[in-house]
Amino acid sequence: MLDQSLTERLRRIVGERHFRDDQEARVAHSYDGTPMLQSLPDGVIYPENTAQVSEIMRALSEYRVPVVSRGSGSNLSGGTVPLQGGVVMVMHRMNRILEVDAENLTATVQPGLITAEFITHVEAMGLFYPPDPSSMRISTIGGNIAECSGGLRGLKYGTTKDYVIGLEAVLPGGDVIRTGGKLMKDVAGYDLTKLLVGSEGTLAIITEATLKLIPPPAAKKTMLAMFKDIYAAARTVSRIIEAKIIPATLEFMDNPTIRVVDDFAKLGLPRDMEAILLIEQDGSPETVERDIERIRSICELEKADRVEVAETREHADKLLTARRSAFTALARLRPTTILEDATVPRSRIADMVLRINEIARKHGVTIATFGHAGDGNLHPTATTDARDKEEVHRVELAFEEIFEAAIELGGTITGEHGVGMVKAPFLEWKVGRAGIDVMKGIKAAFDPHNLLNPGKLFAKETRRRVVIERG
Repeated sequence: MLDQSLTERLRRIVGERHFRDDQEARVAHSYDGTPMLQSLPDGVIYPENTAQVSEIMRALSEYRVPVVSRGSGSNLSGGTVPLQGGVVMVMHRMNRILEVDAENLTATVQPGLITAEFITHVEAMGLFYPPDPSSMRISTIGGNIAECSGGLRGLKYGTTKDYVIGLEAVLPGGDVIRTGGKLMKDVAGYDLTKLLVGSEGTLAIITEATLKLIPPPAAKKTMLAMFKDIYAAARTVSRIIEAKIIPATLEFMDNPTIRVVDDFAKLGLPRDMEAILLIEQDGSPETVERDIERIRSICELEKADRVEVAETREHADKLLTARRSAFTALARLRPTTILEDATVPRSRIADMVLRINEIARKHGVTIATFGHAGDGNLHPTATTDARDKEEVHRVELAFEEIFEAAIELGGTITGEHGVGMVKAPFLEWKVGRAGIDVMKGIKAAFDPHNLLNPGKLFAKETRRRVVIERG
């Protein structure tokens, strides 16, 4: 429990209503979107501005109390579970769009702003913010920055890190720093902006972000390519990129995903297909028409069973919404859904899909696969039951082998969900011991008392590499 003098100080900073240490608030902020993980904080605080965040951090630093900053809690790697208790700092009150600067094509926002609300706002002004994580209707800009979120448009437009050009952040001792700004060029020292993006709340508390905007595309077309051979579908992804075509969206769904999404969204998806590709291209009308026809030819060459182009924008939006609902749809099947992510070079997508299927069969578990195939980021998703400890253990073993396979194919253990605590035992597999030491040095420089989101990124023990046996 927190010292009474500290709780009184925190209440003076934010007001009586905005610091809570009752059981209801503590339980509500003891977990995030990651299944089977929970740890109670000692208190929950809701700051309104940067000055309050600074004062809060000064107080917590003096008392050596850990703090976890949090948006909507949609994290899938245990990144916002308060493992060591302390205080959860919820950023939802800091949810304003401070400025949209049409002259510089930038926007300045607070971290608690819901991503979809921001996208809708700038699109109404004739501007475009491409990062579009599937959770964007509930996730916050601050959470996106903490995890360096991706999304369906990541293939063509990049991820959150490519659009964050300036930050205001509060250090553990309460000092406020500003990085970057409305600049297209800035090499004044280390790039602290990029360092903070994806740091998972372990280095500083983000209180303001300057984001790059771009002009919207003039035209869009959406295509559905259906395959009875899952390998052909995965191979088609590589063929499209090899042809130097970069679609705005190039998504993959296997048969189990197709079935549950169709049950959920009622779109009449082809349930007899082993895989479908959802492909969208945008740009000038001429470019879109040309690329869609070239993509159609590639799909047909790779023996697609059917290729259909959405006739209306409404139909296209329904298809994209269906893909975004894949996790929600799969979560209806069994009590526990474990959504993971692993990324490989785009040329190895077909190999990775086959390996996931082999590993699932080996361990006798159900894993559906979907994801951003165009940028190599797949989401193998296991449906299980947390009460069945033996089955959950087999699922865990399967995911270990999936991470190992991704690295063997030149990939990584996470493309957009982050390390958090779930992937921490595997981080050394990717970055090596020297890489871990460098990261720990950075953490110590920012946060010498380990107060910011402790227990994340760095595991007490690295998991032993598995040996994958394939027939």
